[in-house]
Amino acid sequence: MTAAAEVRDDILKSDASRISATAARVAIAAGAAQVLSLLSLHVLSPEFDPAWRVVSEYAHGRYAWVLSMMCAFGAICVWSLAFAIRSQIQTTGGTIGWALLVATGLGTAFASIFDIDHPLHELCGMVGILGHTAAAVLLSISLGRTQPWSQMRGALLWSANLTWISVVVFAITMAIFIVTYTRTGASTTTPIPVGAPLPDGVIGINGWTNRVLLIPFWALTVAWCALRLRQRADRKGC
Repeated sequence: MTAAAEVRDDILKSDASRISATAARVAIAAGAAQVLSLLSLHVLSPEFDPAWRVVSEYAHGRYAWVLSMMCAFGAICVWSLAFAIRSQIQTTGGTIGWALLVATGLGTAFASIFDIDHPLHELCGMVGILGHTAAAVLLSISLGRTQPWSQMRGALLWSANLTWISVVVFAITMAIFIVTYTRTGASTTTPIPVGAPLPDGVIGINGWTNRVLLIPFWALTVAWCALRLRQRADRKGC
């Protein structure tokens, strides 16, 4: 074995062995629970058309508590992930991204308390979504430049790019919905009754893009990568 290879092995063992496998598993479990909660709302509250009703509107249904649980699981997911990878942050960008990830958890947690009718709901949602997007990009770039995370760089960057792409697509579909809705003469300040159909000519696919936006694919990807790297380090240490 060459000296370079020995150094590489030492870095792999010393870095990845500091990852919290327990926290990574909690992040994966909480992320899966978040997705299952979201899916269950489609079954429990079918009166909300998923094509154009945003997820926050489930707070007006009988199962608002499931929505709160979904947000709580989301907060647990990102906080557990932050704990799992804290020891792996080696750059300024990564430190900023990590702080944003923690802030994302705060926004998501408060969104479980402040529903769509609360004046702080939009702020919480903005912190959760935009903070998560920025954290995903910064952390993926930072981790991808270090060993042993560079082995996972492709997965990190792909999942990070999906986060901001999903935000952009949601914003576009939401704008299309608002424009086509107002062209019917209806007012966006007047809530559409639950169960009521959309007026003819309104393009409503923003509900689907909103749901895709809330799937924690990046957090799950990073948690899975962290767990694999920790397991590899443990095997090498045996």
